[in-house]
Amino acid sequence: MTTILKNWKTAAAAAVFAMMPTLASAANLQADDYVGISFWLISIAMVASTVFFYAEARRVGGKWGVSLLVAALVTLVAAVHYFYMREVWATTGESPTVYRYIDWLITVPLQMIEFYLILAAVGAATSRIFWHLLVGTLVMLLGGYFGEIGVIDATLGFIVGMAGWVYILYFIFAGEAGKNAATTSPAVQSAFSAMRLIVLVGWSIYPLGYVLGYLTGSVDAASLNGIYNIADFVNKIAFGLMIWAAATSEEASA
Repeated sequence: MTTILKNWKTAAAAAVFAMMPTLASAANLQADDYVGISFWLISIAMVASTVFFYAEARRVGGKWGVSLLVAALVTLVAAVHYFYMREVWATTGESPTVYRYIDWLITVPLQMIEFYLILAAVGAATSRIFWHLLVGTLVMLLGGYFGEIGVIDATLGFIVGMAGWVYILYFIFAGEAGKNAATTSPAVQSAFSAMRLIVLVGWSIYPLGYVLGYLTGSVDAASLNGIYNIADFVNKIAFGLMIWAAATSEEASA
């Protein structure tokens, strides 16, 4: 565990340096560009969350330390991409769709791995859980991406993406992952329940944005990016906070 944390420190420093060129061009941000401001605020919030989760991973250690380390990785990856997405938006006024989906293709599978990690830490996980969650995630994301960029019909992309999301929900509520979680400690059950509630409620913001932006056309690019930004801010940080809350709860009762 100590070796992992040392390596993580080096990787985090490298990521900060990678962000410097974008940070230097922050003058492009306009006072009335509320979407651009939201990109910037979320970038900083993700950086702050990374520092917090990393510090708590070192302090807590053990089974929760690894999960908090992954939570820190999620917010770090999101922070880097949000700096670049803000740059695209500020300089072109166009949606940074490619950067956003690259971010999601990295961070969302990592969030699914969190379900596996907290179950694996107490011997309640199998490789099937990992692969089922990963496949469901990729189907959800690729369907949405291909629909947004026009590779496939937007409606078909929505249906495929929703199928992946519904499969994930089934697996963490009624499938093997949900059943195995019911046999674990109260702290693990609490974290698992809170995380899957985020997937159910928090993630519903994304298909709502997709419908409004690509199926009905009732919102413009600015509003759509605002919806996606709010969803990322809530879901990525809240996911890690649920793990942190469970870790501190178990620590207090020990």
